[in-house]
Amino acid sequence: MSFRTLDDLDVKGKRMLVRADLNVPVADGKVTDDTRIVRQAPTIRELAAKGARVIVLSHFDRPKGKVVPSMSLKVLVGPLSNALDIAVRFAEDCIGPKAEVAVAALKDGEVLLLENTRFHKGEEENDPAMAKELAALGDIFVNDAFSAAHRAHASTEGVAHLLPNAAGRSMQAELTHLQKALGNPERPVLAVVGGAKVSTKIALLENLVTRVETLVIGGAMANTFLAAQGIGVGKSLYEPDHLETARKVIHMAAQSGAALLLPSDVVVAKEFKAGAAHRTVSVNDIAVDEMALDVGPESIQAFENRLAATRTLVWNGPFGAFETPPFDRGTVAAARAVAAATKRGELLSVAGGGDTVAALAHAGVESDFTYVSTAGGAFLEWLEGKALPGVEALS
Repeated sequence: MSFRTLDDLDVKGKRMLVRADLNVPVADGKVTDDTRIVRQAPTIRELAAKGARVIVLSHFDRPKGKVVPSMSLKVLVGPLSNALDIAVRFAEDCIGPKAEVAVAALKDGEVLLLENTRFHKGEEENDPAMAKELAALGDIFVNDAFSAAHRAHASTEGVAHLLPNAAGRSMQAELTHLQKALGNPERPVLAVVGGAKVSTKIALLENLVTRVETLVIGGAMANTFLAAQGIGVGKSLYEPDHLETARKVIHMAAQSGAALLLPSDVVVAKEFKAGAAHRTVSVNDIAVDEMALDVGPESIQAFENRLAATRTLVWNGPFGAFETPPFDRGTVAAARAVAAATKRGELLSVAGGGDTVAALAHAGVESDFTYVSTAGGAFLEWLEGKALPGVEALS
């Protein structure tokens, strides 16, 4: 798809309405993880440096259309000011007189943060009236919140149709890398899909299996695929109600010519706890009182063999219970192999999803992938092949 970027805009003296995603974790009135703030800062800083009057929109938590003081964005004024190295102003509403007065007082190069968009029911309802009120505050709309782009809300989709629009730097980076990963990738393409449940990733599996040369199944969801082939998985977590789903994906892989890579050996234990007694066995030798908690070295070697012939990789989900050593070894080994290939210039690697980001950080390679998305649901819906309203509105 084609979209405008900041490079296409003349912003000096203009009121730039920037949709950011500042929905960050807060405890006791303090931000505990500023990753999203840091990622949104370049767009805001660049616009301010070019002499724009920057008006920042964001949602925060789920107030369900009501004013909830504990969900106010006011707590983010300090962290955002620090990230930008600019004193950020604050308006106690995102529409109406308070917002209008605050916007009117802005000077070139200044930044204003508006109150939580979800304090109004019209936000999540994508109410045209609210979108119109938001649009009246700006001259140009910039969407930098890819992580909220899968929602057709007033501040993500509605307002984009009422003003000249463009993608911010974070949105631009996200769309560029996802396009390279799945839109028009260098082949062969390998996708890693892990995690606990097949049921949460049916659309993802069915979309990817027709678009990649290799589909690697990891995590507890691999147990469901093994069980679907008649392999006993003991006490392992699996979904008996989704054996047919797994068989359908196996059939789709055969039809599309994709290689489906399942574990051939696993690390098993009789109890799930850190440091539990464990052993590595063939998937055909899981005892009835054991559970598979990680992939074994033979499976990782098979993955690395496939990786050597791969040019593009998409990763969502861990290979095992990486939060609980020693069942993190498979995920760590695979992640480091991908990072090494990326650093050698042999691979374009794109990863995303909450567990995935945490797993790569645990392996110490988060910064060694080509791109790691923090977008969560929007990243998954993109991989599922769904149209994202906030993105479509920019095209």
